[in-house]
Amino acid sequence: MIVITAPTGDIGSQVLEKLVGASEPVRVIARDPSRIPADIRAKIEVVQGSHGDLDVVNRAFEGADAVFWLLPPDPHAESVEAAYVDFTRPACEAIRRHRVRRVVGISALGRGTPLAKDAGFVTASLEMDDLIADTGVNYRALTMPSFMDNLARQVETIKNQGMFFSPIAGDRKLPACASRDIAAAAARLLLDCSWTGQGHLSVLGPEDLSFNDMAQIMTEVLGKPVRFQQIPFEAYKARFVGFGMSDAMAQGMTDMAFAKNNGLDNGEPRTPENTSPTSFREWCEDELKPAVLG
Repeated sequence: MIVITAPTGDIGSQVLEKLVGASEPVRVIARDPSRIPADIRAKIEVVQGSHGDLDVVNRAFEGADAVFWLLPPDPHAESVEAAYVDFTRPACEAIRRHRVRRVVGISALGRGTPLAKDAGFVTASLEMDDLIADTGVNYRALTMPSFMDNLARQVETIKNQGMFFSPIAGDRKLPACASRDIAAAAARLLLDCSWTGQGHLSVLGPEDLSFNDMAQIMTEVLGKPVRFQQIPFEAYKARFVGFGMSDAMAQGMTDMAFAKNNGLDNGEPRTPENTSPTSFREWCEDELKPAVLG
């Protein structure tokens, strides 16, 4: 039995789709099961509720061989530690109680670097990994750079203004990955019963690109000028607060961006194992272009 958390989100839904029809039965934890397509829902077991709730994870993890662990967004959390570490504590109790064999979790790049000590969401992600590892379960953290898919949140400004924004410098070359490659890596690990121990696997994409590089690729794919504009970190935080995010979570986003701007994501060497296939140009063709021009 494989348990999938956050099965209606971008990554979780793709993991679910890949696992349905595989040899292992699938169980999901979902606050709103109606958001799962009916044809998929008919093939799986559903535990309704939050995977931050002890009763829910105890029901879901009973008899489970593997768990896919992905935190839901909590923009109103009182701290990044509450959103990541405290939310995960009930699951760790259930992992021990039900002797879950393997956990695959979504985390972040940066372990072992000084920049990770005050990097907001990244720091909390790594603390979450440590908490899970302390259960003794076989654990693989999928450690991520920024997602290409995050740029979809700026579709309207790309479409209407020909611009996109970040506080990160336009010439800072960074890895970026597509969510579909994250889901593929997670599904492979969840279906593979041979691995043991604790460690991580990065999903780095095929190349490092700057935002200026991305703007040029967008221009070529979309057939219209697109340029990148760096914004102050203070404006970046204020934007999230304006959307209703708590001050602590907005600061966590800002601290993460500050660390990335200083090279947080550049410390992991690219290898054949962690080089995921989807290029930024391919992602733009498949995802961004239909959203902007469709």
